[in-house]
Amino acid sequence: MSSRRDPEDNLIAAAFLQQARTFLIDEYLPKIEKCLEELSDQDIWWRSNEQSNSIGNLLLHLSGNARQWIISGLGGAPDKRVRQIEFDERSLISKDDLRGKLTDTVREVDAVLARFDCSKLLNPYRIQNSDVTALEAIFHVIEHFSMHTGQIILLTKLIAKKDLKFYDLSSGTPVHTWKD
Repeated sequence: MSSRRDPEDNLIAAAFLQQARTFLIDEYLPKIEKCLEELSDQDIWWRSNEQSNSIGNLLLHLSGNARQWIISGLGGAPDKRVRQIEFDERSLISKDDLRGKLTDTVREVDAVLARFDCSKLLNPYRIQNSDVTALEAIFHVIEHFSMHTGQIILLTKLIAKKDLKFYDLSSGTPVHTWKD
């Protein structure tokens, strides 16, 4: 097998990094923000039972996960995460504080991915006691964000009892409405 890289590889790698950034900045974060607009601080900490997470817990968890895997794991920042605290939190942290924390985290993740050398996507990293490539770490965070964004949307619909209208279907073709 040749160690010479095909120039197309860097184009594909750069496209992957850009798409990951787009999902976080232009899709997941705005959808979460739209959900938060529909909810009170108390709503954000509602849970259906003690074994379930509140939206507040999910927001803390998304911040912790993205920070650990991307900002620390790929970006080299110190990893100070204590994962269980994200789920154990029961105090009423305001939605504005939670939104700010998540937004700051996503911006930091975006900055790490913006400067990440796409030729290093297959390099090994040690993250959360696992040996992974940078590609796996990024894919993990994007998939993880997607899953919990869906949970936040579902919980918001249950609590607010309304359609969040993420798409305008009036023209017969879905048009995104979560972007300004």
